[in-house]
Parts: sequence; structure tokens; C-alpha cells
Amino acid sequence: MATTTTSPRAITPRERFLARLAKVLHHGNAPLALAVTDLDGFAAVNERHGKGVGDRVLSAWERILDGNLPPDAAVFRLGGDEYAVLVPGASAENALIILDEIRTHFASHEIAPVGSVSASVGVAANPPHGATAEELWRNAGQALMRAKRQGRDRIAIYVEEKMVLKSNYYSRGNLERLAKLSEATSRTEASLLREALDGLFDKYRGDL
Repeated sequence: MATTTTSPRAITPRERFLARLAKVLHHGNAPLALAVTDLDGFAAVNERHGKGVGDRVLSAWERILDGNLPPDAAVFRLGGDEYAVLVPGASAENALIILDEIRTHFASHEIAPVGSVSASVGVAANPPHGATAEELWRNAGQALMRAKRQGRDRIAIYVEEKMVLKSNYYSRGNLERLAKLSEATSRTEASLLREALDGLFDKYRGDL
């Protein structure tokens, strides 16, 4: 991946970004996916190589985003290495596919003198994860934190609280197996459970 001295884009204050998000949502009537991203270990890049190199890393990430997102998507830098991506008309699953391809491509190319840099991404969408800017922002942020907890260098979709409380229905052993499967397949626990539920519906299709 070629590097340049182009400065990263200006920071958009969070309040201004949330106002833009609320406008695009049209009072919850417009389908929209929100992805929140940050670069893993970026603080160490600045500490080891200096802010100039850090800016080149940010600029490289921005070029990958700008060059591979749908034409109607919008990218905002919210501070440091934190970015938000709006993808109008996209479901959470569509946005996951798009952003996962982007972050995989980014991590596969080295940036001198740092080497490869990975990104973590959290995704939420309207519907079903929030009809207001504040809800969507909060839930995408929670998804990002889960991606970080699960090892970084990955993407996660927001999991609704009723699914987080799945411990009410499954044994600790099964939950641990689910977590291991999620890590091994690079899929979210929610998507694996949805696949299992689809299989259950197919099995008993005649009874529905």
C-alpha cells in the first residue's frame, strides 16, 4: 500500500455528526447502517514512530474507506483514529460484508515503517437497532467494544440485550462453545444463533 504525506481529514465534532445522522435517519423512517471503526494499537504507532507516521496511517485508512464504500456512503473522522461510516439503505448484514472486506484489505497491506495495521469495527442499523441518532450511535459503539473484547482485528454487529441475556436459556458450557465458534469462524454470536434458528424453522416448516 503506497503511503503519502496527505493529512487526515478534519475532525467532525460529535454533536455535529449526530445532527447529520439524525437528519439522514428522517425520524427513523430511513434504512441506514452505521459503522464505528478504530485502528488497533494506533496509540503505540504514534508513540513509536511519531505523529507524522500516524497521520500517514490515518490517511491510508481513509483512502481505503473512500475508495471502496458505496457512492452514497459518508465517512466522518470523530477524533484520533475513530471514524464513523454511514451507509444509507444498507442492512447491518450488508454493512458488515462491505466493512469486513475493507478492513481485511487494509490489514493485508503494510504501511512503512509501521507494517500492517488492523482495524476493529462495530455495526448497528435502522432497523432494527435504533431509530434515533443516539440509539444507533450507542449500539454501534457497543458492537465495536465487543469486537475489541473478542480479540480486535474483527467486525461485530450489535447484539440486542435480549440476546445478550441468552445465559437465561443456555448452559455455561454451551455459551463457551458458542464463543469459541464465533472466534474460530470470525462470525458474531448473533449471526450463528440466527443461522441455527433458521435451521430450526426449516426443520419444522410443516408445523408453522
